[in-house]
Amino acid sequence: MAIENLLYPEAGLLVLRLVIGLVFLYHGIPKLVKSAQMAKMMNWSPLLVFILGLAETLSAFSVVLGYFAQIGAFILALVMVGALYYKIIVWKVPFFAHDKAGWEFDLVLLAGSILLITTGSGAIAFVP
Repeated sequence: MAIENLLYPEAGLLVLRLVIGLVFLYHGIPKLVKSAQMAKMMNWSPLLVFILGLAETLSAFSVVLGYFAQIGAFILALVMVGALYYKIIVWKVPFFAHDKAGWEFDLVLLAGSILLITTGSGAIAFVP
């Protein structure tokens, strides 16, 4: 017989929110601070990179805090769909790439975001 503790699923959602949010903060803040440099690397306009960074950063805070987390997770899922499009279709990056980042990590972030969209932030959150 399995030992059940109703706090474990809530703690699991908290851990997922923290990890997803911190990863997106790590990738979003440089787009805000160094938009011009990132734009050159991505071959995008600095304004578009700044908007992407703003979306990633604000959504990441939303997910970490659990405040409108499903909306934040939806935005992050859209960002990951865009990242997957670029990696798979435009840049032709393989699933696993040893010399550069493959798109396996992007797929995991998309799956985590979708999980948060479908489950919500859980009980350990600042739910409005």
